Amino acid sequence: MKFILKHQLSLFLPVCILSLAACNQSAKKSSTTTMTDSTTQATLPAAKGFEQLIDGKQTHYYILKNKNGTQASFTDYGAHLVSLLVKDKNGKLTDVVIGFDDIAGYKTSLSAYYGATIGRYGNRIAKGHYVMDGRRYDLFINNKPNTLHGGKKGFNDVVWDAKQVGDSTITFTYLSKDGEEGYPGNLDCKVTFELTQDNALKISYEATTDKNTVVNLTNHSYFNLNGIGSGTILDHVVQMVASNYTPIDSTSITTGKIEPVAGTPFDFTKPATIGSRIDAKDEQLKNGTGYDHNFVLDKHDLTTPVATVVGDKSGIELQIFTTEPGLQFYSGNFMKGNNTMHGGATDDHRTGFAMETQHYPDSPNKPQFPTTELKPGETYKTVTIYKFSVK
Repeated sequence: MKFILKHQLSLFLPVCILSLAACNQSAKKSSTTTMTDSTTQATLPAAKGFEQLIDGKQTHYYILKNKNGTQASFTDYGAHLVSLLVKDKNGKLTDVVIGFDDIAGYKTSLSAYYGATIGRYGNRIAKGHYVMDGRRYDLFINNKPNTLHGGKKGFNDVVWDAKQVGDSTITFTYLSKDGEEGYPGNLDCKVTFELTQDNALKISYEATTDKNTVVNLTNHSYFNLNGIGSGTILDHVVQMVASNYTPIDSTSITTGKIEPVAGTPFDFTKPATIGSRIDAKDEQLKNGTGYDHNFVLDKHDLTTPVATVVGDKSGIELQIFTTEPGLQFYSGNFMKGNNTMHGGATDDHRTGFAMETQHYPDSPNKPQFPTTELKPGETYKTVTIYKFSVK
């Protein structure tokens, strides 16, 4: 009897497996959203998709790694962070950055700025102009009625020069010429990414100029700590060391005021999920279509994390350290599922968040804000660290 049962099972199981496989294939074909397999180790995109000629310059693909298996990949087009693999609570490699499999994806979605190095001025400048030293500078209006992230052709849309040093460090350099996108001065920029042995991605920015100018560099990576393709980020838990923020008007320009977060949906001084108050009836949430606001950091000296985010499924914890006075928190409000990302995932609504360390938006028109002016003989220097662990 035992033999007969065993024999019947041996015949029955392959049929079941084949049937399940067929059902699974059918489900995949009918599904509109690709979800990450919870048991599959994430991999980096292939290099081939990042090798082409842009503006007469050859683009390349670079990989950093450490002893723990953490890996990060980049392209010199836009000095983009393409992919970042870290281990979750089960030791599974997880891609926590929303990115594409090739440069074509970045070219067709320029306004999303996925993983890009942003400049010459990160965030918005009201009505596309500012006055410095008694002269008005007019910029390209690419986010009506304002200038956003550098203008029509920002640093995200140029080919940088790159130099990789060993497995852990890469430096990108770019000369933004006098008058580029309306900004004065030849701005010599350097951005260094270092993947440390304690699973931190350290970004160091430097710039010098030969004329008075403004500069506000940042990185615009979208994170999903549960992994790309895993669903929304609304259950991620966030805490920030920010007692105040800068409210915005209906065009997403800062009003010039600095207001307390206490008693508002912007109070992340204690841990809260991104989605817990995002749909509250609040004028500021309406103006930003969710969170798209600059938080005024209480402390920003690299000794204390200014923000901590935990993936609810993965247990991956992200701590952010910076020397910058502000943190732009963006909850992926304009992600619409129009793009196919790495691994076949789509960029559905709020499936990624950005935390951009920077000076305050529209500072060139707001003298009460920390200055973003850079003069000849000075060196712009700032450091941001994204450090990963598991809880």
